[in-house]
Amino acid sequence: MRVIIAIDGPSGAGKGTVARSVAQALGYRHIDTGAMYRAVAWQALREGLPLDDDGALTALAERSTIAFVDGGVSIDGHDVTAAIRTPEIDRGAAMVARLPGVRRVLVTQQRALGEGGRIVMEGRDIGTTVFPQADVKVYLDAEPAERARRRAGDPAHHGQATSIAAVATALEQRDTSDRTRGTSPLAIADDAVHIDTTHMAIADVVDRVLSLARARIGV
Repeated sequence: MRVIIAIDGPSGAGKGTVARSVAQALGYRHIDTGAMYRAVAWQALREGLPLDDDGALTALAERSTIAFVDGGVSIDGHDVTAAIRTPEIDRGAAMVARLPGVRRVLVTQQRALGEGGRIVMEGRDIGTTVFPQADVKVYLDAEPAERARRRAGDPAHHGQATSIAAVATALEQRDTSDRTRGTSPLAIADDAVHIDTTHMAIADVVDRVLSLARARIGV
């Protein structure tokens, strides 16, 4: 079956952990689309390109090869799995994600990655733009204070400010950027199941998403 599970939501809602766990349980592939925007931002900074230059960054995205292997991500052969989880890249990715040309290129790549199905794809516009026909759509969210607490304690974001207040400010700025961008803003798909993870254990969220998947696609 060419099954596609779309998991959307803001930073700190649990998308990454849930998507990886669901994919592992089902034997599906996991794709973190946010990592693609981060990789483009990393490469742009490496080449000294302005992060608000849509033309230059669109050309960069078109000529770059982004690959997901063994749970990591690379761009043009450079393993950037850890390098893209920094405050600098957090800010850079937010800028890059607002560029229409870059989004067009990466959405095309994301659709190609998911074409064969058996995939759990996470991001901010998977159920609304990338795969509006996805078999299962989930939107994860949590209260801002809880999201900030989680992100501040996330070892994957090395170098991230440990102050929860500072992280909360950064997340609020990213939320505003994502929800107000002109192309594919962060939004809840009409047919998505909204799950507030504020007071839920990750295992319970994973079980809920797996239940939805099994009910919809019989796996």
